[in-house]
Amino acid sequence: MNPDDYSSMAEVRAGVDAIDRELVALLGQRFAHMRAAARIKPDRGAVRDEARKRQVIDQACAEAARVGAPVEIVADLWEQLVEASIAYEMEAFDRTRG
Repeated sequence: MNPDDYSSMAEVRAGVDAIDRELVALLGQRFAHMRAAARIKPDRGAVRDEARKRQVIDQACAEAARVGAPVEIVADLWEQLVEASIAYEMEAFDRTRG
């Protein structure tokens, strides 16, 4: 599916819907990694790592720039994603170590 070839909103919507399904599947995989991190990290204090958070956001921004996506929007999305991931990992840590 190439957006440059679309001639109808139905095509645009079908393309967006397909990408959304892929994004949700990838988010599922990402959160599975957060569960693994919660299982592996030695203590709850290790869950929040500001240096790693900055690295992840910077990498996402660099990739956004590389592919021509809006860097500021990606930065904001990744800030929210990483914070949600940290909260999820904390909950997983507490559940498994509770």
